[in-house]
Amino acid sequence: MTATYDSYLRHMAQLHALNLAQGLLSWDQETMMPPRGLEARAHTRAVLSGLAHDMLVDPAFGELLDGLAAQELPHHQQVNIRETRRDRDRAVKIPRELVTEISRVSSLAQKAWQQAREQESWAVFSPLLQELVQLRRREAEAVGYRDEPYDALLDAYEPDTRVADILPLLDTLREGLVRMVRAIGERPPHDDAVLRRRYPVAGQMALSRRVLQDMGFDFRAGRLDVSTHPFTADLGPTDVRLTTRYDENDLGNSLFSTIHEGGHGLYEQGLPADRAGTPLGEAVSLGIHESQSRLWENLVGRSRPFADYLLPLLREHFPGVADDVDADALYRACNVVRPSLVRTEADEVTYNLHILLRLELERELVRGNIGVDDLPALWRERMREYLGVEPTTLREGVLQDIHWSFGLFGYFPTYTLGNLYAAQIFAAARADLPELDKQMAAGEFYPLRDWLREKIHRRGRELPPRELCRAVTGRDLAVEPFLETLAAKFGPLYALEPGEILA
Repeated sequence: MTATYDSYLRHMAQLHALNLAQGLLSWDQETMMPPRGLEARAHTRAVLSGLAHDMLVDPAFGELLDGLAAQELPHHQQVNIRETRRDRDRAVKIPRELVTEISRVSSLAQKAWQQAREQESWAVFSPLLQELVQLRRREAEAVGYRDEPYDALLDAYEPDTRVADILPLLDTLREGLVRMVRAIGERPPHDDAVLRRRYPVAGQMALSRRVLQDMGFDFRAGRLDVSTHPFTADLGPTDVRLTTRYDENDLGNSLFSTIHEGGHGLYEQGLPADRAGTPLGEAVSLGIHESQSRLWENLVGRSRPFADYLLPLLREHFPGVADDVDADALYRACNVVRPSLVRTEADEVTYNLHILLRLELERELVRGNIGVDDLPALWRERMREYLGVEPTTLREGVLQDIHWSFGLFGYFPTYTLGNLYAAQIFAAARADLPELDKQMAAGEFYPLRDWLREKIHRRGRELPPRELCRAVTGRDLAVEPFLETLAAKFGPLYALEPGEILA
């Protein structure tokens, strides 16, 4: 390795250290920080974000990258230089003052969001949200875009993706989901009461750890805590922080949140530790990241084989609570299709309608077509239109997601992209692992984890997300595999013929 590339690695190691410090402070703010620490934390995070920005846009670093790009380097070095230049090209367009202000305001907004939920007061949160919308509009204008400002924000999470690229997918998806929801809604409803019995929190915590361990999550390189909104803090493959939440009268809330975040955690722990701090040690996109969490949550955690695995654990951790339930009943309870108010509790069929609603509102906000104070009413109106339900509180309505308090506009579409990716990836895994169902029923999840690690995790940002999808699944990203996966599961569950559930 040349000395010039060594200089690149040294610079990236320092930048990585600053980013890790920011990530750890963010995790602490959501889990451990006392309330009076907010102002100091906001200032500290703003300072660190400014320092990291300085390092990335440093003209001398740009010259180093340009010099390396002109050399004939080994493939992995070429990838790192290519992706770092991409990151830097975006960063140099954004003023330092804007970077630090976004960091500062988002720190304050996160606490305001929590207080607004507790107090059922939109006025507590809306002024800071308005600031964040304005700041992100400035970012979009600074970065530039071809079609609309939202594209500049979406690109930060799903590289080289524009709204125009995903709208055809979303239109096809919407049509298929509306048909499916209508067909299922005409069938007698299933009962998920078994998940809503009394499950003491201590038992849920023990069950969560057991499931994560069986999935292959390494607690020597990670931990599980509690937060208002479940999330994963990626501090490198040797320090992955997961959070979940518990409700003793709703086992599914913690179980599937834990499995979901565990999917994110396995991706982070599967990244190559020897390349940490460079693009080859990072996830390629949030859509691919989300594919891992949705794959584990839905295609594994809500599968029939998983019910065989889970039932003995319920009886072990909650004696007497589920003794009258068999695996078939548990499987049906985990797959009730019912329009819900809260996205994180939505079933596989209705989930993406929640995402479509958020995408539409975000685009209108960024364009300036609606104002922040229009959101509560618009949220209720579109929930009623899309899902036939209407929130009566802000907690179950416009304040249910933490994302806007972080200023993460452009983030929500990656959830739907993740669902689409997950269906294709899991089909490829099933083709390569013919014993997968038997393995899952027996609690043997390592074959699947290791397959995902080889095909996706260890590659870092070697390939753009769409190219990675083709490499792993043999085809371009499409809606049809996802709809076919839903039909194959929910058709039999609700006694529907293929023609009734698919166009």
